[in-house]
Amino acid sequence: GDAVQRVSRPTGEFAGEYFERLRTSLCSDFEGNEGKEPNITYTAMHGVGHAFTKRSFEAFGLSPFVSVSEQQEPDPEFSTVAFPNPEEGEGALKLAMEQADRVGSRVILANDPDADRLAVCEKVGGGWRLFTGNEIGNVLGHWMFKKAAKGREDDKRPIAMLASTVSSKFLSSVAAKEGFLFEETLTGFKWMGNRSEELRKQGYNVVFAYEEAIGYCCGDVVKDKDGVSAAAIVAEMVVKLRQEGKTIADYLLELKETYGFYVAKNSYVKFLDEQVLEDIFGELRNGGDYLQTINGVEVASVRDLTLGLDSSTEDKKSTLPVDPSSQFVTFTMENGAVVSLRTSGTEPKLKYYVEAVGKSEAEGGDVAEALVEGVLNDIIKVKRRGDQLTLPP
Repeated sequence: GDAVQRVSRPTGEFAGEYFERLRTSLCSDFEGNEGKEPNITYTAMHGVGHAFTKRSFEAFGLSPFVSVSEQQEPDPEFSTVAFPNPEEGEGALKLAMEQADRVGSRVILANDPDADRLAVCEKVGGGWRLFTGNEIGNVLGHWMFKKAAKGREDDKRPIAMLASTVSSKFLSSVAAKEGFLFEETLTGFKWMGNRSEELRKQGYNVVFAYEEAIGYCCGDVVKDKDGVSAAAIVAEMVVKLRQEGKTIADYLLELKETYGFYVAKNSYVKFLDEQVLEDIFGELRNGGDYLQTINGVEVASVRDLTLGLDSSTEDKKSTLPVDPSSQFVTFTMENGAVVSLRTSGTEPKLKYYVEAVGKSEAEGGDVAEALVEGVLNDIIKVKRRGDQLTLPP
């Protein structure tokens, strides 16, 4: 008899549906975009993004980007970059920068190889500014809020946003001022995806979720980070800002002037072995009598997700899930700054995340810088442990 076809490839069908959903639910102004030149150079970083991001531009009615042809096709050797992570900046984006300069692009968009993340660069003065994941998260969050607030006649649901707990607290400031819900989850989109589903069941319109490692989830087309839809939204934003004579950097500065200058300083320290990490966390827990100052700044509250403690809640228990298998402690300081320390999970590495808020970039930066010094000297004790650790270049 005839062989039954048991295997089908629904990629084409799903892709068509996906791009249609992008157009209907995430694009703000299809007619207004038509024929507009976003003036963008794009790289797929030797991964799978090119064909999909090209279609996401089409779904938004945007003119095509200029592709970095040497990095356009999948290449498991990633032969033109030392490390195929667009977060690395110039090391990974050198070819894109050179090409953008040749063709006169003002903006570079880069997907990582599996196209679920997005890096954004903009020509500022004579050089290229690579925005951090937090900066793009803040801009995209505000952009998605404006879009949702405009559509309030059609969609009366209250607006909500999510970010991972080590991402910037900037959107909480926007939420407080504009009157929408902002929540934190553990790092990872499984947490944000699940929480967004719960909130939607409670009647919320969850318009945005992100983590500072350049992962963004815009709207509800995909319950995960998606660099393809994020690229089209950033491109549309670039077109709209340009019509007002503004850049992404201008928009970011306006937001900071309105909601506060949040300055983040994130980095890591690698250790020779896990035992040193155990010692460091043991010292800062101090048998339950946690560290009370960091470089002279008073600690207001402590949350320890390894043990499930949070000194700021009524029952002193953490509202976020507990994970005894990894170290994760957050100090909220009296001056509003936040310091988080967590282990990597894959190697003996301590990641630290420091964010301070000030009335200017300089003021926020000074507070953050002082706290980084405190992390290195008071907590990690780099002088004492110098031979057991390596600092990033």
